[in-house]
Amino acid sequence: MLLRVRVTLPDRPGTLGQVARTLGVSGADIVQVVVLERLGGRAVDDFTVVWPGAARVERLLAGLAAIPGVRVDGVWRAIGAPTTTGQDAELLAQVAANPADGLATLVDAVPGLLAADWAVAAVVPVDWASRSGGGGATVGYASWRAPVPARLPEVTPLRGRSMTTPDGTHHAITPFGRAGLVLVVARERSETLSAAAFHSTEVDRLTQLVRACAVILGDRLDLVGSPPPVVAGP
Repeated sequence: MLLRVRVTLPDRPGTLGQVARTLGVSGADIVQVVVLERLGGRAVDDFTVVWPGAARVERLLAGLAAIPGVRVDGVWRAIGAPTTTGQDAELLAQVAANPADGLATLVDAVPGLLAADWAVAAVVPVDWASRSGGGGATVGYASWRAPVPARLPEVTPLRGRSMTTPDGTHHAITPFGRAGLVLVVARERSETLSAAAFHSTEVDRLTQLVRACAVILGDRLDLVGSPPPVVAGP
């Protein structure tokens, strides 16, 4: 299976090589490395690896924990192939080519781009500010793996951000900037794996995608969650 492994490590020569060797010795085949952050002598890296389905992840975690200064922030299952920013442009091209299904295209594609489990386009009521906790959001469109009913956090259409709910589910949330529409992406905790929270660079990436789609789709977004028009009889 395909796994995403997020590691915080000292930003010094040789440490990345130690992590890569440990992954290989443990049985992981590295297919992509993405540097999410380099700050204050530390780095945060995402490794996408092919992992033998029958092998125990504990062996991998133990090997990484033995490297001085290395911390594993999360290990979780990734859906689809490793992604690059070039795929963001391809997604926007698909949205522009078929705007009638543009929102559905975005919502279905985002989980694969961000190694997430599911996504929904949620509609926040216009009076959200007067409600306790800003709740009351409804689902306008959900990706194929979203739970029914979708377990939405308390979302408000203000800014892109990450958050974690009490059940351990990590969310990335970003508004479209119109009609109270908000994109919610989730990584769920499983019995054997623990996903990492969404990094600020991932939230920024999602925000850029949503803003671009909002420009492409325009007034179509105002119709999300609206009741269908009533057709008068003869």
